[in-house]
Amino acid sequence: MSIPAPETKIVTAWRVACDGGEGALGHPRVWLSIPRDKGWVECGYCDARYVHETAKDAAE
Repeated sequence: MSIPAPETKIVTAWRVACDGGEGALGHPRVWLSIPRDKGWVECGYCDARYVHETAKDAAE
């Protein structure tokens, strides 16, 4: 059984930046590439899940 990601964001780009979204309390900005075969990627720092809009049904 997997634990759901704390936050899921639907995006239109295949490459996204994540900084934790908490200002000074966030984490260093990292660039994440969404694999086209999978359709989503999770941030290694905050576990936010970025789902490309073409794969939003498959990533649920």
